[in-house]
Amino acid sequence: MVLLGNDEFLTELTKLFQKARSAGSVTMTMKRYDGRTKPEPRDGRPAVKNPKYKCLIRAQSKSKKISTVVEQMDVEKFSTAYCNLLKMSVNGLKRLKKPKKKAVMTQ
Repeated sequence: MVLLGNDEFLTELTKLFQKARSAGSVTMTMKRYDGRTKPEPRDGRPAVKNPKYKCLIRAQSKSKKISTVVEQMDVEKFSTAYCNLLKMSVNGLKRLKKPKKKAVMTQ
């Protein structure tokens, strides 16, 4: 998995959306991240005191995986850019056809 900067992540995500437009899908995950790369010790002491939480965002399309870490102070700027990217990229969705139900005759 490739860890990218926020702007690089958005440009690569745009490329993933364009490749997946014809065939395929893009899976996105977001979760809280406290910056730890090692597990906490078993004696119960926290490894990091007063962690500053971040947001870890991952995207996957077929075999390509990318990720980024968004700091607290950059969340608003990143989310605005991300929402604009989604508005531009998700406009080509196809409408699903619902199967018609047969009328049931009761006697």
